[in-house]
Amino acid sequence: MSINTFIAFVLCLSLFVGAIMMSTNNYLIFVSVSSLVMVVGGTFSATFLGQEARYVLLAFRGIISTFSVQRHGRSVLNQEVGRIIRWAYMAQQNGVIALDAEARKLASDPFLSFGLELVLSGYKGQEVRSNLLSVAHSTFERDMAPANICRRMAGTAPAFGMIGTLVGLIIMLDDMGENPSQLGKGLAVALNTTLYGVIMARMVFVPAANKMTQRFQIEHFRHELLAEGLSMLADRKNPRFIQDRMNSYLDPAIRFDIDKQMRER
Repeated sequence: MSINTFIAFVLCLSLFVGAIMMSTNNYLIFVSVSSLVMVVGGTFSATFLGQEARYVLLAFRGIISTFSVQRHGRSVLNQEVGRIIRWAYMAQQNGVIALDAEARKLASDPFLSFGLELVLSGYKGQEVRSNLLSVAHSTFERDMAPANICRRMAGTAPAFGMIGTLVGLIIMLDDMGENPSQLGKGLAVALNTTLYGVIMARMVFVPAANKMTQRFQIEHFRHELLAEGLSMLADRKNPRFIQDRMNSYLDPAIRFDIDKQMRER
């Protein structure tokens, strides 16, 4: 679990609840099952109506995944450079065929496995780069579908909150002639749907969409970095040339240093 994400969510929820507790003793006025059903049910129904079910389910899974630790973080980029350089030394000493054993270890990483297979198949560097960049871009577009759906839900939830408020106001006004004293209480309940819609949008859907987008962007950048490295590996470039070229993509703080690795050994 991502501790930072969990703490941030709990803190955000605590501030909201704390503000309510400091403002009133009637906490139950903020609890309305009918309002919650209208906002949650309406948002999900409208989303399934306008999007393919498969991608909606992926969006829900993506929301849950924001609480998990990122698989490919910033520090992994340094390790990827080191991996390509190690392969470059292996190819330099024993030929590209020496990387065949490495390819069999990459079942959990389809992109890297495909890239190394291209190198082993004898493609030229530019051909390897072109193929891998196509895979990277298409993968990024597919991955972004759940994030885009979350953004649409962030726009839909407040809309259904407003619809619920209007429904509540209509019911309240219809009953006003019989019991005007219930006007304030009825209005408070009606406004709960707007509150729920905004909370869902700003505390769930928008943060989840932003975090998914950021993670997909990092993954896309990793793919571009690997495409560059594997294309140079296919052209049998010198390991130090590969290091300098791949390091040019990275923040200076996480650049790979062959000499430092040699000294540590």
